[in-house]
Amino acid sequence: MMRIKRDGFCLFAFTVFVAVSVFLIFSGTSASEETKKIKLPERGISVAPEYTGVIVSQDEDVSIDLIVTNRGRRDENIDLTVTSIPKGWKAWVKTYSFGITGVHVESDKSKNLTLRAEPDEDLAPGKYKFGIEAKTADGKLTSKSQLIITVKEKKKEKKAKGINIITSYPVLRGPTDAKFEFSLEVENKLDKDSIFNLTFQGPENWDINFKPAYEDKYISSLRLKSGQSQTVAVEVKPYPFEKPDEYPILVKVSSPEAVGEVKLTVALTGTYKLDAGTANGLLSLNAIRGKKANLSVYVKNSGSGTLTNLQFLSFKPENWKTEFIPEKIDTLPPGELKQVEVSITPRDEALVGDYSVGLTAEAGKVSKTLELRVTVKASTAWGWIGIGIIVLVMAGLVFLFIRFGRR
Repeated sequence: MMRIKRDGFCLFAFTVFVAVSVFLIFSGTSASEETKKIKLPERGISVAPEYTGVIVSQDEDVSIDLIVTNRGRRDENIDLTVTSIPKGWKAWVKTYSFGITGVHVESDKSKNLTLRAEPDEDLAPGKYKFGIEAKTADGKLTSKSQLIITVKEKKKEKKAKGINIITSYPVLRGPTDAKFEFSLEVENKLDKDSIFNLTFQGPENWDINFKPAYEDKYISSLRLKSGQSQTVAVEVKPYPFEKPDEYPILVKVSSPEAVGEVKLTVALTGTYKLDAGTANGLLSLNAIRGKKANLSVYVKNSGSGTLTNLQFLSFKPENWKTEFIPEKIDTLPPGELKQVEVSITPRDEALVGDYSVGLTAEAGKVSKTLELRVTVKASTAWGWIGIGIIVLVMAGLVFLFIRFGRR
């Protein structure tokens, strides 16, 4: 009875200890946050582009992260203005697909927005300074910063007027059996609403389709209002037997008033697939304990990429032996098949019966395993010895019968 009470008391004390520890941890964290917040000034804001200076080509648009920070102890509503826009440019603060003039920022937090700047087609090379101002809603706090854009002369042909196409990842890499999906942002820069047709030029026998972002249906055109932009996904499925290489895809977005193009690239690394088996398809073998039993197997590269350093392994009963000829294959090109001779030697003390032996071919990312059934039999010599002993015993019995029968 005393032991039960003592155990109960220990359990109660442990529970109290855990609860107090958790409370102290959370209260300590809360206290540290409160202490940090007390050290902040009553109010404070700042605004700054992630990069204060960038270099672009003549007809290149600029999108820079704009960081708005509340350094004070209270939440703030902050108005944002691009105060200085050089001649020949359009600039505004935006997030996602719409412009903004203000943002709510909590105490000791930051918000990332986008400063968008677009040059006129005939903009001359040079340095252009943009002014950015952040001001609290009550007008008591102000923060200013600037961005300098250096424009270099571009010799390439200028992009189409009236439509803008942007992709963050124009080159995607992967195996031949993968599905690739590019993301395009299409912007209508015409002064009116328009319908844009979506077409492409790509490799033969490839499956290429256009989809709205985050939807599974396929589309062939877009209706965009003036100044509106929309994200379009380009889904690409390569021809299954295509060789590893880089394949260009030209996407065209067009209307009667404007045409825009963007070049996408799929870099195929090839597929890696390994097959193995026997000529007759049988995965069984008869063996005599202590003697080698031979089997021919083949390995085949069924993928489109070259397999290298192909090695062979075995999973066998204890004290059995396996040998492979050749022991390894340095390279196996796509579509090629090679023969491998395998010898399996059961141990001398192996019992008569069926055993499982695994043979594995492995080349880096791919492998193939064959499960063999090996039937172990006794040596035929022991059979003849047994027959001889039986014959001798029978002869002895006949001799004894004849000899003692006469008496």
